[in-house]
Amino acid sequence: MPKPSDPILSDMLSVDVEDYYHVEAFADRIPSESWSSFPSRVRANTERVLQIFEEYGCRATFFILGWVAERDPGLVREIAQAGHEVACHSYNHRLVSSLTREEFRQDLRRARIAIEGAAGRRIVGYRAPSFSIGRDNQWALEILSEEGFLYDSSIFPIRHDVYGFPGARRFPYRLQFPSNRAFYEIPMTTVRVLGMTLPAGGGGYLRLLPVHYNRWALRQVRGKEHQPIVLYFHPWEIDPHQPRMAGRWKSRLRHYIGLEGMERRLRELLAGGRFIPLIDFVSQLDSAHEARARNGEVPASAILAGS
Repeated sequence: MPKPSDPILSDMLSVDVEDYYHVEAFADRIPSESWSSFPSRVRANTERVLQIFEEYGCRATFFILGWVAERDPGLVREIAQAGHEVACHSYNHRLVSSLTREEFRQDLRRARIAIEGAAGRRIVGYRAPSFSIGRDNQWALEILSEEGFLYDSSIFPIRHDVYGFPGARRFPYRLQFPSNRAFYEIPMTTVRVLGMTLPAGGGGYLRLLPVHYNRWALRQVRGKEHQPIVLYFHPWEIDPHQPRMAGRWKSRLRHYIGLEGMERRLRELLAGGRFIPLIDFVSQLDSAHEARARNGEVPASAILAGS
């Protein structure tokens, strides 16, 4: 286990760049073919996020939907020019669990062309829509590696009705595939409570759960377990004035509750820490792993980077 003073314990900050009508909560009501008919708010909301990050001196990873990059390449360039990492959030926001291997590969390639073309730089990070890589489709990680990606941040080691990978490793680790390419998984932040693994520090969990719980959970992970945290949210989550859409009561609850206070909660967290993009963390992790391998502390083919 890493020591508290280990520099690879930097906390990570990430944003999933999608609009309010892209979310899985309303996917049964809003097919992708109709997206263009909705008034877009992703540019204004993302620019607001960029302003907030500049105020606090934060750098982050922006996982961008290929559909967004294709229609507003200038927004992607603004993110990159502000010093943030640009990464992939799929093209069409389809759950990976609903795709075949070939469909996943094609969606990935289409998104990459749009995002890299807009950013003018190579992307190496991926996060699946709704964290939809789990026990039954881990093959997606090997495809990511084959396509030249360096890391994934899609696995959420919790039980949930839409996503989750109960029993998965809770902290960053290194995978070894037949190609021998280095590849890392950066799971979402969780905390152990009474034998259960619970989510913390991101999206709806920041909006819906008591602020005191999130403060406590992040202190536990950072201070007691000596592990980094991964904050994440969506630009629409700081937009309390977004259009309200019809849907199931559970979907509306998850999407709309807490929007008014989200920016305040986000600012509180940003003021209390130092955050870096995921690629910076992965680079530190990779360097640390290689140094330990050279010193004979771990075999070059070790699965866990921090073991």
